[in-house]
Amino acid sequence: MSRTRPSLTFAVLALSAGSFATLQSLVVPVLPVIQTDLGTTTSGVTWTMTAWLISAAVATPLLGRVGDMVGKRRILVLALLAVALGSVVAAVAPTIGVLIGARIIQGLGGAMFPLAFGIIRDEFPAHRLPSAIGAIASIIAIGSGLGTVLAGPLADVLSWRGLFLVPAVFTVAGAVLAMLFIPESPTRAAGGVNPWSAVLLSGWLVALLLPLSTGAQWGWGSPAVIGLLVLAAVLLAAWILVELRSRTPLVDMRLMREHGVWTMNAAAVFVGASMFAVFAFFPRFVQTPVSTGYGLGASVAESGMLMLPMLVTMAVTGFLSGPLARWVGFRAQIVIAAGLMAVAAVSLGLLHSSLAEVAVASGVFGIGLGLVYAAITSVVVQSVPATQTGVASGMNANLRTVGSAIGAAVMTALVTGSTAADGLPTEAGYSDGFVVAGLLSAGALVVTVVAIVLMRASRIAAAVGDHAAVAAPIAGEPAQGIPGSAQHAPEQEQELVPAA
Repeated sequence: MSRTRPSLTFAVLALSAGSFATLQSLVVPVLPVIQTDLGTTTSGVTWTMTAWLISAAVATPLLGRVGDMVGKRRILVLALLAVALGSVVAAVAPTIGVLIGARIIQGLGGAMFPLAFGIIRDEFPAHRLPSAIGAIASIIAIGSGLGTVLAGPLADVLSWRGLFLVPAVFTVAGAVLAMLFIPESPTRAAGGVNPWSAVLLSGWLVALLLPLSTGAQWGWGSPAVIGLLVLAAVLLAAWILVELRSRTPLVDMRLMREHGVWTMNAAAVFVGASMFAVFAFFPRFVQTPVSTGYGLGASVAESGMLMLPMLVTMAVTGFLSGPLARWVGFRAQIVIAAGLMAVAAVSLGLLHSSLAEVAVASGVFGIGLGLVYAAITSVVVQSVPATQTGVASGMNANLRTVGSAIGAAVMTALVTGSTAADGLPTEAGYSDGFVVAGLLSAGALVVTVVAIVLMRASRIAAAVGDHAAVAAPIAGEPAQGIPGSAQHAPEQEQELVPAA
């Protein structure tokens, strides 16, 4: 197949990734309706979110690695068809158990994210790579929020069952178009998948995400929650040990130690936590009745309109991240973007007496989120070899999912932990929650500043080593073995655009 149509490849990937991303939030506004129709409890219907989250978290790095080995297009098509199958089963689910199973199948589509970034790296020329990565990352971020906006109007017309058929149509179309227009990967990663690595990775992710997602219902001090968190820590440690000793690691821990990777993974956790804290509670916040003294009394449609500034600015800045990198490096973009997210989230917590104030905060948060999503992904993809793109970007997306679960758990604890006599959350609960979301954004800023300092220190050490290596023969001393020489300096990250 010809490799001369990167724009067509991009369009297919955008359709595929965007369709899956909406599933993260598409069901949130209709959970009460699903609960009533299927005769389940609040705890039961919440599992439709938890099951999807855990499934996507496990599938993202595992299938990303498999795609690196056997072909990214092949696994992309299978992931798209899995989403379509899960969506159809969800649309006809007679019980909550079947619906939860369908959501698990849908979650396999999480592999689309690392596969999309890997295909872009394979197919795009170097000068277009930053823009393409930024644009796809932006589309993923937009899709995550767009589901909340579209769910209400679509459910009114199609019912909640029909709501699931929308992504089914788009993902089937994406699978067909991928087979027709996306070339198979020209590179393959060596080795295989260590089964112990896969089992332990899945184990610690499930053991971590399960209590984070259900802790509010089970009780944060309950034996089940504490036991699962301890189990997650044990399985994580075991997984790292197995990966370090494995000849064919699922995730190369040497790559994870590169400061272009580990710092961006840490930043992804903070960004995911802040993003989902705002996404999940913004609609509820603005829909709070005016009678509470702080609520804006917005309807479902109005709350969607108040999220539009966020989605529009996310789209604009996400697409601009790549071109902007010629003047402002990706790490500098992350610092600026995380700062804007922090300011906007704190503003939501402290200044929310009018629709205008909330709309402005929404737009500013979107500016930061679109930019930070694109920039983090670009740094990770450009910090690893082409054969490791899938697993590296998959782990980054995976840790962002972990961050989302943490953000939702923290926000839920703060908001529901402070209720008024009418049973509604108090203003202080929301204010504290949004301020904490701002602090989480600031965490991404701090981590990125650390990354910049480390990168500059490495460059200085390499320059000093090179100078010493040249000067040593002149002084009659051997050049080898000089501490800090280029021979001993840490490997430098290669970027396609100027660094911060």
